[in-house]
Amino acid sequence: MKLAISGKGGVGKTLLAALLANIFAESGHPVIAIDADPDANLAATLGFPNPSSITPVSDMKDLIEERTGTSAGLTSPYFTLNPKVDDIPEKFAPRLGNIRLMRMGSIKKGGTGCYCPENALLKTLMAHLLLARDDIVILDMEAGIEHLTRGTASAVDRLLIVVEPGRRSLETALNIQKLAQDIGLNNVAAVGNKIRNVSDKVFLTSNLCGIEFLGFIPYDQAIVDADQAGHSVINSSSKLVTAICEIYRSLTAKAGVIDI
Repeated sequence: MKLAISGKGGVGKTLLAALLANIFAESGHPVIAIDADPDANLAATLGFPNPSSITPVSDMKDLIEERTGTSAGLTSPYFTLNPKVDDIPEKFAPRLGNIRLMRMGSIKKGGTGCYCPENALLKTLMAHLLLARDDIVILDMEAGIEHLTRGTASAVDRLLIVVEPGRRSLETALNIQKLAQDIGLNNVAAVGNKIRNVSDKVFLTSNLCGIEFLGFIPYDQAIVDADQAGHSVINSSSKLVTAICEIYRSLTAKAGVIDI
């Protein structure tokens, strides 16, 4: 199963990515958790030691030069468009239990130099992870879908948009849905987060009536307290565990993955 997770900043997409990675791993599945959000917090949320020491692939200059034949950031008319990437997860992704973590770094934008070698490596690596690996792949993205192309979008089983009860979150969700449709990614579902009452659910479902909701994660002060204390939030709340198990079952029931 290949899952991409997006949403407005601060809505809890990294929390959902970590929770899903953890529950798949506990169920015995090898997981590759990909942090493609520039505000990289997935490693810390998963409980990886020294998360700040994990280098994004886009910043691995020696690797980029070795695989593409061109130094990162330099202008060159010749570089390898399809570099070797199949060994990168095992060599460069730290592991915690059944979970390997990869920080991708940003897809570089034009106007600030030549980033062709970096982008070639990132896009080839993403295609390999989504199209050629048997692992569960969980992709934690920013509010866009820059790391996905038409080719890789076909491999994504579900794009999960995390949304909280708020107008700006709804607007971002609708923009993400449109971006996904533009590249042919139509398997879109939503997960409500920070839900306080039935009114919050009604607000979300009535304003996103064209998107299926796989579940709702309740607001729980225990989650906030654990985060403020620097503790893992994964097992901080029984309400959180119950909600993520329901979302997991919704996903696996449709994909034929063995349930817990």
